[in-house]
Amino acid sequence: MTRARTLWQRIPPPVVDLVLVAAAAVDVWVTLWDDSPLGVGLAALGCTALAFRRRLPLVVFLLTLPLALTQDVAVAPIVALFTLAERTRNRLLLAICVALTGIANSIPWPEVSLMAIGQTMTLVVFVYGLATAAAPVLFGQLLQAHRDLARRLVEIEEAREHERALHAQALLARERAQLAREMHDVVSHQVSLIAVQAGALQVAAPDTDTKNAARTIRSLSVTTLDELRTMVTLLRASGSNTTELTPQPTLADLHTLVESSGTHARLTGELPPTVATPTQRALYRTVQEALTNVRKHAPGATAHIELWQDSDHIGVTITNTPPTRPSLPLPGSQQGLLGLRERADILHGTLHAGPTTEGGYRVHLQVPLTAD
Repeated sequence: MTRARTLWQRIPPPVVDLVLVAAAAVDVWVTLWDDSPLGVGLAALGCTALAFRRRLPLVVFLLTLPLALTQDVAVAPIVALFTLAERTRNRLLLAICVALTGIANSIPWPEVSLMAIGQTMTLVVFVYGLATAAAPVLFGQLLQAHRDLARRLVEIEEAREHERALHAQALLARERAQLAREMHDVVSHQVSLIAVQAGALQVAAPDTDTKNAARTIRSLSVTTLDELRTMVTLLRASGSNTTELTPQPTLADLHTLVESSGTHARLTGELPPTVATPTQRALYRTVQEALTNVRKHAPGATAHIELWQDSDHIGVTITNTPPTRPSLPLPGSQQGLLGLRERADILHGTLHAGPTTEGGYRVHLQVPLTAD
């Protein structure tokens, strides 16, 4: 059935209209009842009008009514009604057209008394005319509903494609944001440690070759940090902050982090092992970022990391003393504290960072116990 409809749709509309005009003319010729000049003229007008049925469906239907009145024909009125039904949504108009067609088919022509034919027969002919006129109207409305449904299905599919594209873009943006955060927290942490150690070696090295090697390592580390800053900025430009990548460190890794930080740091306090994994990651990353900043901006300073818990919150406070010597000119990505605040916001917590009155710096993270 679908194949036949496809083949029918490939036929040019003018060819279809010409075929319908010819079919209506054959119908008139076979069933010609009134061969008077008036009857033939009305028949010719009604058949020819079918050629304009697509542009003027209502006018064409009205022109076929005299043909239905003067001749015992079916093709022209049915085609006109079908065309009007598939192109209009006015149900009242269609009902009136069906009634007019029934009346035109039931009125005797040439005029004779209705009593001569009989009221019963006239009523039967009228009901038959109504049924005959209602059939093409129902088919036309069915075709219109089919087209509307097909159009609606296409719109729904387009909306779904658009929704899938937006969902994919959102996932990609969240992954890029998470990747940017992890690049800063992990890669920047390691490279900055290399730069600090290379700077210290450059100052303390006893021979020229070692100093030059340390200078090269530090230069490369600084360049790498600068490029990493650009990459993180680009990734954050279209990112979000709601996904996490695995595996991730937890509180169990804090001691190793402090010992390998390259600073004079002391870890105190304990938290229960029941702390949610996202909260453990946020605490770990906060300590990591704070120790990285101590190495970069407060050389020679000591740091105190305190894990704490009260009735409603848990958190960590990292406080460092003032630097004992000038810091090396390492580039900053300006993304570390931003990423930490994002993590805190996800957990409905808060992060405060700022200088202390003694000239040091303090980072304070507070997370609700109910965060997960």
